[in-house]
Amino acid sequence: MKKSWSIFISLLLVFVLSGCGGGDANRTSSAGNSPSDSSAKGSDTIKIGGLFSVSGGASTLGKPQLDTLKMLVEEANASGGIGGRMIELYTYDDKSDQNEAVLNMKKLLEQDNVSVVIGGTISGNALAIIPLAEKAKVPLIAVAASKNINVPTKPFVFKTAQGDDLVVPRVIQYAKEHNLTKIAWINVDNSFGSSAHEEFKNMASEAGITIVIEDVFEPSVNDAKPMLTRVKNANPQAIIIWGTAQESAIVTKNVRELGIDLPIIESHGIANSQFIELAGDAAEGIVFPAGSLLVSSQLAEDNAQKNVLEQYKKQFEDKFGYETSTFGGHVWDAFEMIKRAAETAGTDPVALRDELESGTKDLVGVSGIFTMSANNHNGLKPDALSMIEIKDKKWILTK
Repeated sequence: MKKSWSIFISLLLVFVLSGCGGGDANRTSSAGNSPSDSSAKGSDTIKIGGLFSVSGGASTLGKPQLDTLKMLVEEANASGGIGGRMIELYTYDDKSDQNEAVLNMKKLLEQDNVSVVIGGTISGNALAIIPLAEKAKVPLIAVAASKNINVPTKPFVFKTAQGDDLVVPRVIQYAKEHNLTKIAWINVDNSFGSSAHEEFKNMASEAGITIVIEDVFEPSVNDAKPMLTRVKNANPQAIIIWGTAQESAIVTKNVRELGIDLPIIESHGIANSQFIELAGDAAEGIVFPAGSLLVSSQLAEDNAQKNVLEQYKKQFEDKFGYETSTFGGHVWDAFEMIKRAAETAGTDPVALRDELESGTKDLVGVSGIFTMSANNHNGLKPDALSMIEIKDKKWILTK
């Protein structure tokens, strides 16, 4: 009896310990070994962490990000890894929740001992994990948009998504070009929305634009009609809706359901096919700034990004069978930066940080052409954005 009880306890301990890594972890390693097996190789491997919103409200952003990273790691390992080192990939789903993001970032840093992290799908989650990356002195390449991620510059934090400081000026430029000077501004009530709102307020007056009404909606909004009735009564010339695909689609449908026939400008957060699916006919005529991936086939043949965009799009869609998005492209850029840096700097996190900052020059990526510096950890210019219109449920490059 004692022997049976001892065996039971041993089995129970094995079961408990095997679950300590978190059921939401997804780990792949070189040559298909488990991380515990391949970690014995030490400097023969490089550990990369990924933290994405694969489930929850931001899942349409996070899923293509995770799929992109898996695809690139698989491809790199099949070709011998990075600088001769095979890649161990540790990924977690933060479930679109800041607390989950923090808990899983701790796992990546303290349990998995990664050399670099890609992630924070949404701005709030990216901002929440920044202090952990800075304290651990492990580089974080964020794939969310808020300007506050990289401004002011933080030593161990980089960003591949176009930020408010690039996107908002493009929206203002478009509004001025179309003589839209009386604007209704509404944004999702989170870090992504509030950051852009501040940027717009700071720039609008100087551009000759009056904000006739400003309001917020929740990420979980089901009906924005009471707010939109107030917007209608303010008599704007156009409405700016700043959110991501799911919540923005609901607000956009509500605008048209109320019979508000005004130009609608939206954020780069709607740049995936789910927005069109959810908004339906209400998506017609929507204009927004985004990276050029969605309209890559419409770019001029001499466009510096065209080949990269077309190759990524084909590789992703052939492998996964669904349309890629600019959000997955942010991960493509981050991984390419890591590849270049690790080939020179190896696996030491501080050395990687230094190389990411000084060695990322004229990198032609999916989100734009990157040149990092000590004072700029985003490294993009305004030409990283195109203005896109939705016509007949397709993406059209505006002229």
